[in-house]
Amino acid sequence: MCRRMWRLKKLRPTEREMTTPLFLLRCVQPGLSMSDLELLSIGLINDMYCESRNDSCTYAVLGTQQDMDLF
Repeated sequence: MCRRMWRLKKLRPTEREMTTPLFLLRCVQPGLSMSDLELLSIGLINDMYCESRNDSCTYAVLGTQQDMDLF
């Protein structure tokens, strides 16, 4: 992500500690079942939740396949 886009995102400190009910809520929000939890790590679930919160983010320019090849 370019630095200009990074400045547009509002960064807020996390004030809520991770508790079991909060973790289970974060698992239910993306649609994970209890059997899915056996296959996933806590870190992966947190990453999935964070990425789902970024779904509404729009970008001025999207990369093309040529950009990825150059990367």
